[in-house]
Amino acid sequence: MRGSRADARRRRHFRVRKKVSGTAQRPRLAVFRSNRYIYAQVIDDEAGKTIVSASSREASLKDETLTVDVAKKVGALIGARAKEAGIDAVVFDRGGFPFHGRVQALAEAAREAGLEF
Repeated sequence: MRGSRADARRRRHFRVRKKVSGTAQRPRLAVFRSNRYIYAQVIDDEAGKTIVSASSREASLKDETLTVDVAKKVGALIGARAKEAGIDAVVFDRGGFPFHGRVQALAEAAREAGLEF
């Protein structure tokens, strides 16, 4: 029996997570994309803590439809917050999603905000 697209994404995410782990020096920038929103978190996996987060559900972006432009705004927001927290370098976790469109726009905006992948 065939699995769903969500199951396939989960399998890809588990496969990526076997190799990608965040540390205190280089935390993990995790991205989750739903149909309506996009979320990003900078996570220290050793301590099990989320350091900073941003999403398109925040008050400033809540009324906008999820597009590449909104993903860029979230990427810039997570980049700025990470810099405030003293984080310069991260490992990117695309969450099993293809690296194009909104996920790619978020990553590029975070890079432009000063994060090193």
